[in-house]
Amino acid sequence: MENTAPAVQPLRTRVFSHPVVRIVAGIACVVVPLVATMALAQNLVPKELRVAWPYLLAAALCLAGYQLFARRVEHRTPDEIAPHGAGLLRGLGIGAALVLAVSGLLLAAGAFTVTGSQHWSVMLKPLPEQVMVAIMEELLFRAVLFRITEQRWGTRTALVVNVLLFALAHLPNEHVSALGVLNTGVAALGFCAAWMLTRNLWLPVGLHLAWNYLFDGVIGVPVSGHAVRGWLQVQMQGPEWLSGGAYGVEASAATLLAWGAAAAWMLRGRPAATAR
Repeated sequence: MENTAPAVQPLRTRVFSHPVVRIVAGIACVVVPLVATMALAQNLVPKELRVAWPYLLAAALCLAGYQLFARRVEHRTPDEIAPHGAGLLRGLGIGAALVLAVSGLLLAAGAFTVTGSQHWSVMLKPLPEQVMVAIMEELLFRAVLFRITEQRWGTRTALVVNVLLFALAHLPNEHVSALGVLNTGVAALGFCAAWMLTRNLWLPVGLHLAWNYLFDGVIGVPVSGHAVRGWLQVQMQGPEWLSGGAYGVEASAATLLAWGAAAAWMLRGRPAATAR
């Protein structure tokens, strides 16, 4: 009689088939190249030569690390990071619209006052860093964490996990507030919705980049508690729940309204997905 017992999979295959192991491996493949690049550049390259390129190189190596993870651990081609110019431009447009909406509300409410400007060249310095941040965070939280969690436990669970962990990741930032944490979670919901619209990295990257860079490099208000360095000189005033205070607009009620509306709009437009 023929033996029909199922073949035993190799230990490595069984270990890396577990979603938690895959998440940890994916995070490592994205973070290690970034940390190594920035550490080597800081320790081996004079400060005057560390202009822009370390951030862009780190971003490129994060993408390469994710591609290695997808091919060697998941045994597939990572189509989700394939270049998608239309998605990137769409994300930049949505992000810019959110920035204009929030800034307009705060200007109208008297929470922002533009008091001057610096030389236009100051807008160039934050751009490479914000490119790296947008690519790295979207790889970690959407391409790795959300995608794998959704595959195993469904969309609703993946959304809850992503919102909670993205908000918790910002808790160590200076001047963080309860409203800032809530807004960060709502932003995570928006980034996840952007991911689900195309199942491609570049729509949420464009959205993330436009939001961070326009406030950081152009308008000149704190982003997630980080120091101001933008082109415009803006004085924030009024109650902290409106202006955002030292944490920046991400702790403002105007941001909650804008991001909440954007997340709801994008979630309504997403293709049907698993809802467990």
